[in-house]
Amino acid sequence: MRRHARRLVLMLAAALLAAAAPGGPVLPTYAPVRADRPLVFPRDHGAHPEFRTEWWYVTGWLETPDGRDLGFQVTFFRSRLPVDQRNPSAFAPKQILFAHAALSDPRLGRLLHEGRIARQGLGLAQAAVGDADVTLLDWRLARGRDDRFTARAGGKDFALDLAFVPTQPVLLQGQAGFSRKGPRPGQASYYYSQPQLSVSGSIVHGGRRVRVTGRAWLDHEWSSTLLDPRAVGWDWVGLNLEDGGALTAFQVRDRAGRALWAGGSLRSGDGTLTRLGPEDVRFRAERLWRSPATGGRYPVQQEVAVTTRAGVRRFRLTPLFDNQELDSRRTGGPVYWEGAVSTVGGRGYLELTGYVSPLSL
Repeated sequence: MRRHARRLVLMLAAALLAAAAPGGPVLPTYAPVRADRPLVFPRDHGAHPEFRTEWWYVTGWLETPDGRDLGFQVTFFRSRLPVDQRNPSAFAPKQILFAHAALSDPRLGRLLHEGRIARQGLGLAQAAVGDADVTLLDWRLARGRDDRFTARAGGKDFALDLAFVPTQPVLLQGQAGFSRKGPRPGQASYYYSQPQLSVSGSIVHGGRRVRVTGRAWLDHEWSSTLLDPRAVGWDWVGLNLEDGGALTAFQVRDRAGRALWAGGSLRSGDGTLTRLGPEDVRFRAERLWRSPATGGRYPVQQEVAVTTRAGVRRFRLTPLFDNQELDSRRTGGPVYWEGAVSTVGGRGYLELTGYVSPLSL
């Protein structure tokens, strides 16, 4: 994997130098995110290669037959590089795919995680258009005709082989899937979620395979201009609530820790959807954890307050354990905290980026 990553970096550098040279290739124009473009399924489960960046992100809680709780995440990213897309060479790094997978086990007190990276094509990686089917070497996330998603990922320390069955309709974030991420209208993404996924399957952990069940959350997001230049990272939480509801809340932070933008949604158990704007979401850190590996200081315990017509609802987030930091730099990603959290009446995942170094997409 290290040798492959070094070759990829060298090819990318050569491509960028060629693009910058006088008379060199014309750099691509990325597709914009527009508020008047409706999401259509199953087409929009698939890849959108005309946009700069995209990810499919599945997180959740698993339960083993002996009643143990585990957390997991599987994330596939697609990135369109700023090189001439007309280059006919199969070796041209037009699209890069990378992925992370992690297992959170309180008995270990740290994440088990693996990563993959490859350029699209040559039988290495592919993100299909028209429906969800992303493959990266020996990993895969796909949606079947029965609307069920399956994921396969892992490495030497663990493996995930899971199926996710929707129990609710797709949740369109923002305004019908147009999700603002900054004070300028162009700072936005197309974004939808599938909360309350019923999980079944198996994991390999500790040298043995065990059956698991659980509850999961899938996000799919794509954009060309996502973050404000002043942004260094974000806090995001997705909670599956015990009454069948689902909370999404996020804030995009500047260097001083202030919210440049915030938003989300709250869908009640009866399906009523409340869209949350910047004035409706507040994150308040209650406890910091300092990573011994990177020195990052993460607000792993937070209170998230959301304002609806019925009043303010407060969700106190408690981590399954503190050390759920994921260092994905070896496979092209950042250092961030991605962990299983619980609240009274719900469970989900909290993502904290930009606490070690500013996040650049």
